[in-house]
Amino acid sequence: ERGHGPYQPHEPGYGLDQPGYSPYEDEIPDPQARMLAIKNAKAYLLKTSTKSGLNLYDHFANILTKILDEQPENTVDIIENISKDVKWAQFRKKMDTLRDEHLISPTFEAAEKCKALFVKEGGEEEHEDVEEEMGQPSLPNVMETAFYFEQAGIGLNKDESYYIFLALKNLINVQPIQTCRFWGKILGLEMNYIIAEVQLREGGEEEETEEEGEETIAEGEKETSEAEEDEQKEKEPEPPKSTYKPPPEIPKEANGTGTNKYVYFVCNEPGKPWVKLPPVTPAQIVCARKIKKFFTGRLDAPVVSFPPFPGNEANYLRAQIARISAGTHVSPTGFYQFPEDEEEEEGADTYEENPEFEPPPVAEMLESLATWAHHVKGILKQGRCVWINPSQKSEENEDDDEEEEEEEGEAQEEERGPPLLTLISEDEGMKNIPAWTAQASTNLIPEYSVAILQSNRWPGAYAFASGKKFENIYFGWGHKYSTESHTPALLPPAEAEFPSEPGITETVDPTVEEEMAFKAAQEEALAEEEEGEDEEGEDD
Repeated sequence: ERGHGPYQPHEPGYGLDQPGYSPYEDEIPDPQARMLAIKNAKAYLLKTSTKSGLNLYDHFANILTKILDEQPENTVDIIENISKDVKWAQFRKKMDTLRDEHLISPTFEAAEKCKALFVKEGGEEEHEDVEEEMGQPSLPNVMETAFYFEQAGIGLNKDESYYIFLALKNLINVQPIQTCRFWGKILGLEMNYIIAEVQLREGGEEEETEEEGEETIAEGEKETSEAEEDEQKEKEPEPPKSTYKPPPEIPKEANGTGTNKYVYFVCNEPGKPWVKLPPVTPAQIVCARKIKKFFTGRLDAPVVSFPPFPGNEANYLRAQIARISAGTHVSPTGFYQFPEDEEEEEGADTYEENPEFEPPPVAEMLESLATWAHHVKGILKQGRCVWINPSQKSEENEDDDEEEEEEEGEAQEEERGPPLLTLISEDEGMKNIPAWTAQASTNLIPEYSVAILQSNRWPGAYAFASGKKFENIYFGWGHKYSTESHTPALLPPAEAEFPSEPGITETVDPTVEEEMAFKAAQEEALAEEEEGEDEEGEDD
């Protein structure tokens, strides 16, 4: 007969509740059966799990130890969480039996990467002396700019902003920089780009001109070698030459003007070496408008697209920086003015600060976009800020081809863009979306708010204005917004077949009968000629 207890003879815990036993009675059950039941229960609790390798007995012991050590309040309500904490503490990383693997914490790795930023080099003292002579520090206050943008929830975290601050300081110590500015951060699929916009001191761009001179010398040597090869081939019959003339190449703008007004340095992370981007060419800007590619984070990566981009990712990055700067760099109206000498000229390219500028209130800058103006020249369809006639030739060929130049000059119409310091209220929107959106950093305390301007044409471009202080910055993927999905350009149509003419078209092969008849006609003609010659000889 089965007892009323919960355990069977073969189950652990059997014997703890025998019939007739009560803790208030003086009679004690058989101690041997009780010890057997305790051993069975303990053996059951000591069974090891096949999944975690733990057993219930040790787990209960650790839970009780943790409770007694910490003595939390309302233990019964948090017993499940205590059990989880004890389990998580048991799991450890598997180590090799011969040698333990050295575990490097992420904090240590991040500190090692940024270690070079905190090392003060010997050249900094000389740079400080140069700054004292110049009177104006070239290092921008990145933390102050980050503070103002932080009011509107824009920007990077404080640690990264400070690392960029130190990285710009190291850049100024190495390069002959006159002015420096944190341009922004362009995101990539593998790595990101941190961009610095600088102006070099006089003499800092001599290296580029020397490299260009070496390229021209190499081109001259190639031309002489080609001329020698042409002289050797004059004796041989030449194949027909193509009459196609490619369109003239549009020259890039000089350093310090137009799209190449500033020099840009980039790095993937603060602490890594800065890399100088090459100057941008009009062909790169024109092609960048037709394609849409994500950046990888590697400057030497090829740009696979159609139409084919003339360069690698470094050139594509430089072209996008020029486009974003031309469309989104703005300042409060009246902060800059034209110099007195160039005030009457339409194509003025330089400006200076207005000492009599009085900043408008924040409420006015939010209501009217006429309080903001572009201080970077727009880029024309040609890919330059200043239009140039591509049909102009060198002075040597002017006398030979005057008529051709007149015809081409008539066809080429001069292109003009909006003048410098144009109000952003004149910018065209995208269907129902305005080009700009102005908002305050806070509506709760409007007297201390900051005016924030956001570009809808280039998502990620922002500007702030607070009193006489303003700044522009960009955080994004480097893509222009489009109301429609991007459609790549179509391939050009296939070339037409060569026109068939009687002198070019192949004749039909003659039959055997026609060949025999042709041979017989030739033989008859030869026989007649011989007879005629014989008759003439007899007459003589």
